[in-house]
Amino acid sequence: MTHIYETNGPRIYAESFATIRAEADLERFTPEQEPIAVRMIHASGLVALASDIEMTPDFVAAGRAALEAGAPIFCDARMVSEGITRARLPAQNEVICTLHDTRVPRLAEEMSNTRSAAALELWRERLGGAVVAIGNAPTALFHLLNMLQDPDCPRPAAIIGCPVGFVGAAESKAALIGAPPVPALVVTGRLGGSAITVAALNALASRKE
Repeated sequence: MTHIYETNGPRIYAESFATIRAEADLERFTPEQEPIAVRMIHASGLVALASDIEMTPDFVAAGRAALEAGAPIFCDARMVSEGITRARLPAQNEVICTLHDTRVPRLAEEMSNTRSAAALELWRERLGGAVVAIGNAPTALFHLLNMLQDPDCPRPAAIIGCPVGFVGAAESKAALIGAPPVPALVVTGRLGGSAITVAALNALASRKE
C-alpha cells in the first residue's frame, strides 16, 4: 500500500506552526517571547509545554543583545552545541562545549562531581556576558548557580536552563527561575532536553519567525 502524505516542506512548516498557535495557550507570553515558546513546543511535540515555559521579563532582550554583540554560547552537551544553527547566529558567535576536554575527568574527580558540572569550570574566565544553554545535566545547572554565588565569578548575559530528568532536573530549574542571578528561561519540572534547549537558542538568535 502506498502511503499518501504531505511532501511540501513550506506547507508542513506553516501548518505545524498554525496548529501550535491554534492549540497552545500562548496568551501569557509577550510578542517577543511567543516565537521562542512556539519553537520550543514544536521541538517537543507537546502543546502542553506552554504552561511549563518560564522566562524572566528581560530574557529575550538580554540574550539577543549579547548574541548581537558577539557573545560566545556555552553548552553543557554536544547534543546542544551541534544543534545550534550557525547561520542563525547574528555575529558568527563561537559555540563552546567543554565536556570532552581532556582536563575534565580529573576536575570531576577533584570536585567529587559529574563531568558535566566539572566542565563548567573551564568556562569561568570567558563567562562574562556569554549566553549559556544547559539542556542535559541538572548537575551542570546546579554548579553554574553555585559558581554565580561567588562575587568574583563573571556573570553571563542570559541562561537557558532546560536540563531533563528525574533526579535534580526540576529542582535545578526551580532554583534558577526562583531567584534568577541573570535573565533566564526554563522549562519547569522534569521536561526539557537538548532539542528544546536548541530550539530556544535558535529562536533567540533569530528575529524571524
